[in-house]
Amino acid sequence: MSFKYDAFQEEAIKIIKKEESVFVSAPTGAGKTAIAEYAIEMAMSRNEGVIYTSPIKALSNQKFRDFTHKYENEVGILTGDVSINPKGSLLIMTTEIFRNTLFENPKRFENISWVIFDEIHYLDDPERGTVWEEAIMFTPKHINFLCLSATIPNVDELASWIREVHERPVEVIIEEHRPVKLHHIFQCQNKFFEDMPRLKKQGYENREDWRLSMRDRYKRNRIDRPKAKANRIETLVETLKAEEKLPCIYFTFGRKRCESLALELSNYNFLSDDERSKVLDLFNSLLQKYNLSEERSALWMVTMIERGVAFHHAGMLPTLKEVIEVLFTSKLIKLIFTTETFAIGINMPARTVVFDCLRKYHGTHFGPLKTRDFYQMAGRAGRRGMDKEGFVYTRVNPHEIDHEEVKRIIFRENESVRSQFNTGYATVLNLYEIFGERLLEIYPKSFHAYQSSKRNKRLALELMQSKISLLKDMGYIEKNKISEKGKFASRLYGYELLLGEMQGDGHLDAINPLELCVILAALVYEPRKNDEMPDLHKRFRNVENLATSCNKHVYKKERKFEIHPFTKPAFFHLTEYVEAWYQNHSFEKVMKNATVAEGELVRCFRMIVQLLRQLIHAPNVSDHLKDKAIKAMSRMNRDVVDAEKQLKV
Repeated sequence: MSFKYDAFQEEAIKIIKKEESVFVSAPTGAGKTAIAEYAIEMAMSRNEGVIYTSPIKALSNQKFRDFTHKYENEVGILTGDVSINPKGSLLIMTTEIFRNTLFENPKRFENISWVIFDEIHYLDDPERGTVWEEAIMFTPKHINFLCLSATIPNVDELASWIREVHERPVEVIIEEHRPVKLHHIFQCQNKFFEDMPRLKKQGYENREDWRLSMRDRYKRNRIDRPKAKANRIETLVETLKAEEKLPCIYFTFGRKRCESLALELSNYNFLSDDERSKVLDLFNSLLQKYNLSEERSALWMVTMIERGVAFHHAGMLPTLKEVIEVLFTSKLIKLIFTTETFAIGINMPARTVVFDCLRKYHGTHFGPLKTRDFYQMAGRAGRRGMDKEGFVYTRVNPHEIDHEEVKRIIFRENESVRSQFNTGYATVLNLYEIFGERLLEIYPKSFHAYQSSKRNKRLALELMQSKISLLKDMGYIEKNKISEKGKFASRLYGYELLLGEMQGDGHLDAINPLELCVILAALVYEPRKNDEMPDLHKRFRNVENLATSCNKHVYKKERKFEIHPFTKPAFFHLTEYVEAWYQNHSFEKVMKNATVAEGELVRCFRMIVQLLRQLIHAPNVSDHLKDKAIKAMSRMNRDVVDAEKQLKV
């Protein structure tokens, strides 16, 4: 061991040595990963297996690379679109794949002694939190838990629930101290303030709230209205450079703003001649390694990269994102503009973190950041072993956010984790196959039941009963058993009803491989705000009509049984891109007149590949449909879409 464990790490390791479950809550950057590594080494020294789950594929990929360097052929990864060494002693999985495998093939985990839930506070994610809850509930009794979380106030409640569900001890370790202290600085009115009172007095000029209602805007004379000076980014960057506070991660909440800020700041030069030569050599070698040497979006970044500037967001090609991550860890990128996904688990520390603002779009509305999300990002400031303190700059516009809201976001206690339990149809089918009519007895074991009032418990049970009734009404459950149609749908999480109806009516067998890809693309695609549906070529009107007909049928049943939210409809926005890619066009040609971002398109294509894999292995699939899915996968899973190829480079 090349470093000394902190007290909280030593305490956790003592518990792991006793082979007891442990829940560790600590700030980002405190060193939770070292505890996971100890559990892995202990298990593998005994020829026992370990599951490492993570909330996102990017983090799974990073963990696979990190652990492969250490354990070589002992590591495998399963993320839906990637399956490498699935019999490895250490299996990296997204939480969805772990949950699915618990239902589909629990015997696979007979030799597993530990499951590591990284970033377990994701249990309260509105879209995916229920997956974490289900995975915890159905983990076999012989497997110990190592739960790793950001600082949350109700860690004892979560651990107490796990104790109750699994009837086992679960020790709790809470570490509030951060090895590298965070120093907060505010940029307001183009000046810098190091505490909230000065920000209030000088930045806000002792006014509580500068924001005006529409009525006030008409009533007040412009002369009477306070007007803040703009926060100039040049002022900020010059300060960071002069005070040697680079490298810096600059968080902003829009892809276009990431790019425009990086382009604007590429006028600065943050590198010496020697560093410039090194970063260009590394960049060019990485482009060649990932077959990106002719990629326009990569070549466009050269003028930024050679000056030590870059950007990173979900709209980029996954391989190009990985290139940028390697450059950043090489310490040759001094200023990176990125969205919040850069903060999730990926180990990319810097000396300074900057927040462009403290409000973001939450899917349906604009609102303030959660305190927990703020510190997930702020926690990247300060490199352990290199910095005595990390610097967090928050850019504040008094017209957009009042002083008290700034104070609440940064200085209040982190939000508690709240259950988002909402079992999907595929999960209901899998549980019904195990428990039959006793399925409703499962709900009281959920974290949702543990946290909820009597009224909310009753509503949750009613919703689950409604889903069972719908599945019976639609023929997925017959005579208190899962039907052949139900067994098929039980393997298609998130898309079970629409694909189940198409399969049951024989439509999936009747369409050709391209049409199958078009339908799957329509199921996985989520249009962004103001996305317009392009004109659909007449040759695809038939599959659109099939999907629309199935949608209407499912909606009718969900309305009948009062099930909300409704199943997501099919959106055919990507049809022309799917067709071009299927016809073996280059990615550059596919993107020539595209209105969708590169990374978004690759992500959707990879989800198609994932669904095709599920179709191939789903029960009660005809050989004809399997052959079509295999052919479709060979056409879709190539070049930049091939996630396994990216990991094997």
